[in-house]
Amino acid sequence: MQRYSILALARHALSGHRNWGPAWRKAAPRARYDVVIIGGGGHGLATAYYLAKEHGISDVAVLEKGPIGLGNTGRNTTIIRSNYLWDESARIYEHSLKLWEGLSAELNFNLMLSQRGVLNLAHSESDIREGMRRAGANRLQGIDAEWLDPEAVQRFCPIISVSKEARYPVLGATLQRRGGVARHDAVAWGYARAADARGVDIIENCEVTAIRTAGGRVVGVDTSRGAIDAGKIAIVAAGHNSVVAAMAGVRLPLQSHPLQALVSEPVKPVLDCVVMSGAVHVYVSQSDKGELVMGAGIDAFNSYAQRGSFHVIEGQMAALLELFPIFSRLKMLRSWGGIVDVSPDASPIIGRLPIPGLYLNGGWGTGGFKATPGAGYVFAHTIAQGEPHPLALPFALDRFTTGALVDEHAAAAVSH
Repeated sequence: MQRYSILALARHALSGHRNWGPAWRKAAPRARYDVVIIGGGGHGLATAYYLAKEHGISDVAVLEKGPIGLGNTGRNTTIIRSNYLWDESARIYEHSLKLWEGLSAELNFNLMLSQRGVLNLAHSESDIREGMRRAGANRLQGIDAEWLDPEAVQRFCPIISVSKEARYPVLGATLQRRGGVARHDAVAWGYARAADARGVDIIENCEVTAIRTAGGRVVGVDTSRGAIDAGKIAIVAAGHNSVVAAMAGVRLPLQSHPLQALVSEPVKPVLDCVVMSGAVHVYVSQSDKGELVMGAGIDAFNSYAQRGSFHVIEGQMAALLELFPIFSRLKMLRSWGGIVDVSPDASPIIGRLPIPGLYLNGGWGTGGFKATPGAGYVFAHTIAQGEPHPLALPFALDRFTTGALVDEHAAAAVSH
């Protein structure tokens, strides 16, 4: 069996995979659906999957303006963790992490989850206080969290510099051992295949150009492939949520920014965890191909361009070498950018919008990828029941008028 599998893989590879069956149907849009989801990234596909699996709603269309996997889902740095500060955030991210831990088996698709541990470094007394506070808050929520002194940091990650002579000396770190990375495009493919198998139509190259309303509620969308009527419409278009919501006359408190990352040339395994530093503004892990995957904070300007600025790359390279002098001679291989929409409190917006029948899952900022399963799960519940899932309740749009904000700037920041 093993010999046959190897020969089959070689045959498929040499033929350019021309004989492989499609993972999901190339569905054509129908005239009407119970639910139309605008956005075919990880969150949109997860929402469709859980609508079908958990709520028996399969009359669903996922509309994606391009091919599946080419948006933010395929343009991030794949980090997964749940060590956010506030209880509301920690609960939803922990729910997501628990789903991640069984997701490959559930979807029957290898998502290459690697729980290698995530270090958040402290470089000052305020960093230490913040890190210890967050670790304590996480433990109260039943989330794994540890505080490491500099010697323990180096034992966990031997190649990191903990020199006291450094400009930003490592004074300690929080560690979440269950954190790690997963294969980003596999997440999109796995959810797409699983949703399709349950009857969901995944419609690619279908750009939404208008949201139609009648009698004070949404009734459908106009697209580049024709008009589609809908009982409910869900906006899950990370980076472009404000643009899409404006089609229905809804103004969202979101700003879109480029977020860029880059990878080095591949090297032999040398870094077996994820390292983050808000003070020097870099985070880094090593892929299965041997590349160092790196990122920094968002570009300060607003833009919908999938590219970033050279000065940000320059800054994150300086930060990388501050922590890892061993990488000084590595060459950078390629860079890319995504678009993130950021809310005033750096937390997402999940729930109903002011127009009946219209829903939003967006504003995740730099935390979208890690939240994929959990966000899809609670958003599907919210759409199906017409009421927010308990984990989504704190993230309703009206918190910006009530003042019940969930301020996660410190836990989000550069620490994607």
